[in-house]
Formats: sequence, structure tokens, C-alpha cells
Amino acid sequence: MSTAISNLGSGEIVTDSYLRSVLETSTNTREQCMNLINLAEANAISASQDLPLEIQLEISKLQKVLYSYLGQLRGLNRNALLKVRNTKQLTAEARQEIDKLHLQLQNLYYEERHLRGEIAACESYDHVYQQLPLIPVEYFLKKQPEHAEDDDKTLMFARIDHELAEREDLEQQRQELLQKKQTLISENQKRKDDLASLDQDLEKFIEIA
Repeated sequence: MSTAISNLGSGEIVTDSYLRSVLETSTNTREQCMNLINLAEANAISASQDLPLEIQLEISKLQKVLYSYLGQLRGLNRNALLKVRNTKQLTAEARQEIDKLHLQLQNLYYEERHLRGEIAACESYDHVYQQLPLIPVEYFLKKQPEHAEDDDKTLMFARIDHELAEREDLEQQRQELLQKKQTLISENQKRKDDLASLDQDLEKFIEIA
């Protein structure tokens, strides 16, 4: 009765079909062993005693069944060992894959942190264009309203291009003024030379007179 209760409890706990078959075969083997022991005890079998033919046949029958169960247990045990080995291999491969993915994840994390640092450095970098004495945005948009809908980057490029064009125009005007200045200096010098020559002529005329 206790064996049946124990088997019932194990059957309720074990849900895997393969393990249930092992448990069932093990239980049958145990019961077959107990049947052999009970038969030997019931007939008071000793090593020197000749058994009746009927008892010998019964023992032989029980032994064959027992050997059959034992063979099944050996096969189940062998299959269990193979399954354990295969499971260990699969577990090791899965662990290696997990370790590989974890390493890749760590590398991505470090790369992300590095890129975030680079982005922060670029954003905080004091660019040269930020120091350019550009005209205010409001004044620029009044002169060129077609850039009113531009984003910050496009607007900055437009302001720099405008500043460049303005400076090139101013530089051209400066060069023209320098040329005019040089022309005036040359003319003034020529006039000074003419006046000096005239003074000399007057002095000579006065001396002669």
C-alpha cells in the first residue's frame, strides 16, 4: 500500500514522459525482485535443496521478466547519459553564445558611451564660425527673407556666405580707394615737383633781372 502511495506521489511530481517511463520500469523491476524473494521465502529455498519442477519454472519465468526489466533499465540509463551529455553540450554552446552576445553588448555599450562623449565634445567645441562678427539674425532676415524658414545649420551657412560676399565687396572697394589714393599721391607729388621747378625758374629770373 505504501509503495502504491509512493508511486502515486512520484507520478504526480514527475511530469516528463521519459522520466515517468524510467520510474515505471524501475517500479516494475523492484516488484519483480520482490516477487522472486517472496517465492524463495515461501518455499524455504536453500542452495543444496532440489526444487520442484513447477517452482523452477516459476522462478525461471520470474527471472526472465526481471532480466527484461533490467535490460530496459540499462537502455534507459544509457539513453539518459546520452541525453545528459547532449544537454551539457547544448548548454555549453548556449553559454558560449550568451557570453559572445554579452561581450558584443558590452562593446556596443562602450562604443555608445564613446560616441556620446564625442558628440558632447563636438557640441561644446568653440567653433571658429561662432566667433565671426556676423550681422544679427533679425537684420540678415530683413535683407534676405527667403531664408526665414531655414533650419539653424542652413541659416548659418547663408549668413556666412552673406558675410563673405559683403567682405569681398568691401575689399574690392578698399582696393579701388587705395588705387585712387595712390593716384592722388602721384598727382600731388607731380604738382610739388612742378612748383619746385617753378620756384627755381623764378629765382634764376630774379637773379638775371
